[in-house]
Amino acid sequence: MTPTIIFTGGRYIDPASKVDEITDVLIKDGRIAELGSGLHHVDAEVVDATGLIIGPGFIDLHSHVNSIAGQRLQAMDGVTTALELEAGLLPVERAYTQAAKEGRPLHYGFSASWGMARAAVLSNLHFDADLVSGLSMLADPHWQADSSPAQLTQWLGLLETELEAGALGIGILQGYAPRTDPREYLAVNELAARAGTPTFTHVREITESDPTTPFDGTEEAARAAMEFGGQVHHCHVNSTSRRHIDRVLSTIDRAQEGGAKFSVEAYPYGAGSTGIGAAFLAPERLPAWELTPSNIILVTTGERIRDEAHLRHVREADPGAACIVEYLDEDNDADRGLLAKSLAFPDSIVASDAMHVTWPDGSTDTRQWPLPPGGRTHPRTAGTYARSLRMMVIDHEAWTWIEAFRRCSLLPAQVLEGIVPAMRRKGRIGIGDDADVVVIDPATLRDQATYIDSTRPSKGITHLLVDGQFLVRDSQLVLDSYSGQGLRAKI
Repeated sequence: MTPTIIFTGGRYIDPASKVDEITDVLIKDGRIAELGSGLHHVDAEVVDATGLIIGPGFIDLHSHVNSIAGQRLQAMDGVTTALELEAGLLPVERAYTQAAKEGRPLHYGFSASWGMARAAVLSNLHFDADLVSGLSMLADPHWQADSSPAQLTQWLGLLETELEAGALGIGILQGYAPRTDPREYLAVNELAARAGTPTFTHVREITESDPTTPFDGTEEAARAAMEFGGQVHHCHVNSTSRRHIDRVLSTIDRAQEGGAKFSVEAYPYGAGSTGIGAAFLAPERLPAWELTPSNIILVTTGERIRDEAHLRHVREADPGAACIVEYLDEDNDADRGLLAKSLAFPDSIVASDAMHVTWPDGSTDTRQWPLPPGGRTHPRTAGTYARSLRMMVIDHEAWTWIEAFRRCSLLPAQVLEGIVPAMRRKGRIGIGDDADVVVIDPATLRDQATYIDSTRPSKGITHLLVDGQFLVRDSQLVLDSYSGQGLRAKI
């Protein structure tokens, strides 16, 4: 049964109405029911929120955790909705069914997977809606080739079927097949625009890293947005741009000024994470990004790649192995400034690119909490939102709290609300909106995960409600809370 709760004396912040005031908040039947001073309800549990900030839970457009363990780490970072949109899964019906069967602490949803659809047709691979096993396709060069007209029609039809099943747009891992014909990328975006659904792109190489690229990745995404008028979302601009962020952001700015529906996201770390078999981690590609094999670290073991021979061996033996890639130096003032620019860019959305936790035995999930020792991931899984808020609101005062919630909650909801009716009641906390609520102690808020100790939960998330149910209470995880709901598109 959904509890009735009154938070009293907290600083209530709603980015939709731009209200920032001290008030009581009444939550009933999973919705924001009433606001005001001295609220009373006979059945309500009263929670003192004096000195705390009450806002809409964070909506992560870019989370690969797809697990109870990963979602619990994100919950301790203030996330109430974690969506797999950049890569997507195939088939989405299986993804939703499996998540509902297992139970999820957070709301969840999946895009249609461009990469898996291509691989199903060009490489005759079978997928079971699992990203971890799906990463093995990185070793197969066939799906990265150009499609024949018949193949293009076939995998576009597969994506269309996935959209009809409720997929939240199309996830396009263009950077993992960087030499494919740009006309195919346009064809995917044309399909999405006709369906009224967004695309989420990991762009192909930019010209600074590869002057021979068939199309500059950011320019390509901007052209698709302008040509078809659809919603195009540029994933993790910080990592795909590296030290060329100024030029990339100016490209995005021009497209937006020209009327393109072109959104962008970033996360506050100088290292990324992916499968080690990714095309852009081939030994011959590393110098273009001023990288060496030693800038790559295997997640499961913490082992740093020694040399080119070691890199080639691991890529061949286990192309789906999760790795961390150091592309900026977080100890360097100039590089830290580049990260801040990607976050500070107007309307830039905070998104984590959270990765699953992996234990030495190869397992990637558990209901045990605290997490069993030995699990490893990228620290962005546990700390993206606390780190972003600490950096941009508290330390540098670049964002107000209203602006912070706009970027972490409202803007991501607005990317999807045209096709996902449920999103029109998320990302804001006015009367009638869903009670996906985060309560933050700004005095203690900070990320704790590091590259060495990557699963340490963030501090400062005092309470978290998902669908009106406590998931975090008094800074402790509620272990029997699985109130996350599957979010589907209606097109």
